Amino acid sequence: MGPTVARDLASAVEAVGLASAEDTYHAFRSLCVTGADQFPIFDRVFYEVFGGSDPSSGLSVVTERTRTWTIRAGDAGEGEGDQPSPETMVVGASAQERLGHKDFSELTPAEAAEVRSLIASMMWRPADTWSRRRRPARAGDRPDPRRTLRRMVSTEGDMLMPAFTERRIRRRPLLFIADISGSMERYSEMLLYFAHAARGRLGRLEAFVFSTRLTRITRQLSRRSPSEAIERVAEAVEDWSGGTKIGEALRTFNRQWARRVTAGGPVAIIVSDGWDRGDPYLLAEEIARLRRSVHRVVWLNPLASRPGFAPETRGMRAALPHIDDFLPAGRLIDLASVVALLESIPERRLR
Repeated sequence: MGPTVARDLASAVEAVGLASAEDTYHAFRSLCVTGADQFPIFDRVFYEVFGGSDPSSGLSVVTERTRTWTIRAGDAGEGEGDQPSPETMVVGASAQERLGHKDFSELTPAEAAEVRSLIASMMWRPADTWSRRRRPARAGDRPDPRRTLRRMVSTEGDMLMPAFTERRIRRRPLLFIADISGSMERYSEMLLYFAHAARGRLGRLEAFVFSTRLTRITRQLSRRSPSEAIERVAEAVEDWSGGTKIGEALRTFNRQWARRVTAGGPVAIIVSDGWDRGDPYLLAEEIARLRRSVHRVVWLNPLASRPGFAPETRGMRAALPHIDDFLPAGRLIDLASVVALLESIPERRLR
């Protein structure tokens, strides 16, 4: 939920209180749900927070709760579609502890399904930033001549009541560029699920994948179902598990897409293990150019999760001087660190 909805929920608590769980349920649902397909999701989250195992049973408010995720078979994306199965399993802190430190390349199919569902259920709010657009404010930082003159007409010009504006607050957009070459095959799918989840939190996300060529997948990731979105991505990409030419892919992005998709100062996330068959000087030049177009460059390397890792590939050595943040991304706990970073990015670039 964004800050506006969170504020409205707090106002709803003040209006109806928490004495009647039924009143709380309907008040919160009217604010959170924007489509009929969201009703079962809201019901699941509401009963996890406030207690009760069956929505048809009586509502009750509890003081203590355990954080759990209800995973339905249809949510796992293992070819079962998006219809929830009547059989559900509840995965709590033990599943996070058990799977959080396990490398994505070592997951069994059942464990991979659990991790995908945990990624989809991550609750986080990206950092806000100031927009160039402005809105009326009682005590803003800039006068509003148009509204001031309009007020003078209503008061017949007897008293000047100055009006002010302030800058709007918006979510900072995200730019996701992922390596899907052969060396990334065991990690690409899970990280694309993370990109799909990020789009649901941010709203504004531009996504690209590359191996020997660059492919825009923003439209494919806009599907509500993560399994369907990844399936559409697989259909659109022609060079999956091919070679790796990071520098050429970034050059294509800088020349053809940067001006169109970097408005608003996005955070650029590059996902790659750094194994590059192209020219390292080209990679250094193009990532430096990308950094001048975005607010921040974050490089996620799945191999960095392994003990004894060092960024010694020529691709990583060429890119590191132009990267703001270098993080591992081969485990669920690593993605939690990425989320923490995205929640705390400052408004201005530090260097």
